[in-house]
Amino acid sequence: MANVTFQVLEGVDKGRVFRELPTPVTIGREEGNVLRLNDERVSRFHAKVQLDAEDFIITDLESTNGTRVNGTVVQIRRLRFGDRVSIGRSLLLFGSNEEIAARMASLESVDPLTASVSNGASGEGPATVQTRTVPGQIDGDLNFDLNVQENLSATSDALFIGNRALPPLPQKMTPSQAARFAEILDFLHRGLICATENIQAKDDGTQVNLPYPDWQRIQAVQMLLARYLRAVTEPDVLEQ
Repeated sequence: MANVTFQVLEGVDKGRVFRELPTPVTIGREEGNVLRLNDERVSRFHAKVQLDAEDFIITDLESTNGTRVNGTVVQIRRLRFGDRVSIGRSLLLFGSNEEIAARMASLESVDPLTASVSNGASGEGPATVQTRTVPGQIDGDLNFDLNVQENLSATSDALFIGNRALPPLPQKMTPSQAARFAEILDFLHRGLICATENIQAKDDGTQVNLPYPDWQRIQAVQMLLARYLRAVTEPDVLEQ
């Protein structure tokens, strides 16, 4: 069992420190939570932090106002010392001062020119793409001729555009694997958003123009996807 520390930076409980809480930790305004906040915008049972495969995982418990980590809305996400968790009107800092200082020292020792793609932006942790997907009924050639005007629908284990089944999601992942997978998809999704926010369309709507630097960002996302895809079957490729 691991212990975690949260420091309250903003909100009604500003200045409080919840030290060495045994995991799993539930966060909410109701009595019975390990970390209870006096914040009317916090749900009764708002979020949970647990340890899985040496990762601290935060999961939103279908709260009314959502959970943010470093400003990004999350459903499930890995937590690292120094991360800022926004819940209601409260802002929590994850980790003790000593834990945060130790993480900062480790980041300063990483050479950004040699850091592997597998370790994320900060060079932390092992390769993140080793999860296998379950077999699914999808087109063998993965033809991407999708009609975006058709409805997107879902079943318990598949997504569809119109009547066409999309590739299946990994099943029966551990909380750590689910958090890492969501982190990858969110990172790539935000990369595409940043690369396409400056698109300019012709008045007749027949063509769009993209600045060259943004085109390079799209190609960078394509490169990362290619590396991740290869790493699914060849994990060691991330070290090359």
